[in-house]
Amino acid sequence: DILSQTPEQWQEYRGKDCAIIFQDALAALNPTMTIGNQVAEKLLIHTSMSRAEAWEEAGRLLKLVGIPNPEKRMKQYPHEFSGGQRQRIGIARALAVEPEFIVCDEPISALDVSIQAQIVNLLIRLQKEKGLTYLFIAHDLAMVKHISDRVAVMYLGNIVEITQASALYANPMHPYTQALLGSVFSLHMDCCQKIETIDGDPPSPLDLPPGCPFAGRCQKCMPVCKTNKPVLKDVAPGHQVACHLY
Repeated sequence: DILSQTPEQWQEYRGKDCAIIFQDALAALNPTMTIGNQVAEKLLIHTSMSRAEAWEEAGRLLKLVGIPNPEKRMKQYPHEFSGGQRQRIGIARALAVEPEFIVCDEPISALDVSIQAQIVNLLIRLQKEKGLTYLFIAHDLAMVKHISDRVAVMYLGNIVEITQASALYANPMHPYTQALLGSVFSLHMDCCQKIETIDGDPPSPLDLPPGCPFAGRCQKCMPVCKTNKPVLKDVAPGHQVACHLY
């Protein structure tokens, strides 16, 4: 329970046991510090390494994530790197003190498609090598399917369905999940096939209506949906859905 921790415990947890890879790698890096110092800084705070040892370890981490010639590039600044390289630097910084859990906050959405594939393959390789757990946040449903073991689908801040990735894509059960997957364009679709859309607009998160947050846009809405908010319940082994249909 991290919410009950003291500020000192929280600082220790979020730097050492838990790390984050941000969506905007350029904004996440300090433009006035060299890359080497930014990766080494975490090591100096959370380990007993000397400055020389932290600098050497920072170079090893940059090499691990695919930054060429790290000895030279450690002395450079964020603006001297490409978007994909900056994201690799963010990954190196997250890995610095070997956390168990990494939040990947849309780590590929700002990158070109070819670079996205490189970063995702790097994350998968590091996960296998280091036994990491990721919370991978994304809107790209194909990428979520590729990288995830379990998937939680959210609508207006509420988890509406959670299960194994294979089960979710084979048998989506919540109307919102079904609508999401039905709206995805595929190269294998017939040229005349209609792309499904979700009617209406989401309500304001600051003024949510009673009942199910998706009720106003759901084609399967029932009277109970507009008055009672559904809770997550088991509808199959390892498959939870928050919907009055079940």
